[in-house]
Amino acid sequence: MKRVITPLALALSAAPLALPAGPVAAQQQSPSDLSQVNAYIRGVTTMTADFSQTDRNGQTLTGQLTIKQPGKIRFQYQKGVPLLIVGDGKALTMIDYEVRQVQRWPIGNSPLGALIDPSKDLSKYGKVIQTGDPNVLSVQARDPKRPEYGTITMIFNRDPSGPAGLQLYGWVALDSQNNRTAVRLTNVRYGVPVADSAFKWTDPRPKGRAPGG
Repeated sequence: MKRVITPLALALSAAPLALPAGPVAAQQQSPSDLSQVNAYIRGVTTMTADFSQTDRNGQTLTGQLTIKQPGKIRFQYQKGVPLLIVGDGKALTMIDYEVRQVQRWPIGNSPLGALIDPSKDLSKYGKVIQTGDPNVLSVQARDPKRPEYGTITMIFNRDPSGPAGLQLYGWVALDSQNNRTAVRLTNVRYGVPVADSAFKWTDPRPKGRAPGG
């Protein structure tokens, strides 16, 4: 099978994420916006969603996203894509079942750390990005002391029914090599039962191989 994807944990070359349609209006940056995003991340105990990802060649892959705070995340790709990405609270692991390889990175070294680490304070390393729509909030997170960890721009719709009055629409991640990935979420559900076993995986490597090899 031809390789069609590289890990979201490192970011992909992908098409830009289109903003939600809405009336264009002047948007003023509010100091409370970062606090609201902090409250959203800390208010999400569990979440499931469908995700779609489009690469620079126009190819779209889909799958199921599962989050359980703190730090647990799973990207289950569509049937026929032999990759799985799992975060267990400490590290992100990419399992390639086609070539029987496993790669692992600390969650803090990935742009996704801003999304799944409730202990982070966005006021110290985040900034609001103007969208031109008062109903859309975009926040870019980047650790200036650790530029090698990359950048993530999270995009939210303002929605009173969501945690802290927000709904996560998607994000764009950029790693230190300027590899880009854009993710769009649909069918987002909060507070659903998620077992810890959802973040376990089967090691495809030959038995006897050293862990992490």
